[in-house]
Amino acid sequence: MATSDKVAAVEEITQKLRDSNAAVVTSYTGLSVAQLKELRRSLGENAQYRVVKNTLTKIAANEAGIQLDEHLKGSTAVAFVTGDPVTAAKGLRDFAKENPNLVIKGGVLDGKALSADEIKKLADLESREVLLAKLAGAMKAKQSSAAAVFQALPSKFVRTAEALRAKQAEQGGAE
Repeated sequence: MATSDKVAAVEEITQKLRDSNAAVVTSYTGLSVAQLKELRRSLGENAQYRVVKNTLTKIAANEAGIQLDEHLKGSTAVAFVTGDPVTAAKGLRDFAKENPNLVIKGGVLDGKALSADEIKKLADLESREVLLAKLAGAMKAKQSSAAAVFQALPSKFVRTAEALRAKQAEQGGAE
């Protein structure tokens, strides 16, 4: 690779790392071209899977302010994620279950380094949409219970006042 090509490749990888909110580093040794194509499809439209050169990626990661050096050994490919990182992590995890030649080495999420185990835990999370829906449901339930409490207060007050009035009337009639 000529020097100008290497410089361009480093700039491209640096830009991808800066534009991505997550990057997952994998080893792909033993996967066929068809399997790599299937993997790219399984990641969704918000992730791009690309085979990279370790030395150029180390330089690009350092320029982007990201620490990936420990994961850049052997055959390396990176999934650059611009959308929901949970979806991409699930795609990688599920593909790795069916194809043991794909090994998740580690990655970065919003600038924080992640181990392979942390990426697998990320894959176990529910998607952003599901978590937001659950949060909205919980908030609605809290509002409903608060409304029930606020509605119960006046009726309880009325019942208490009526009981007090009846007790006073009873005491007034007994004297």
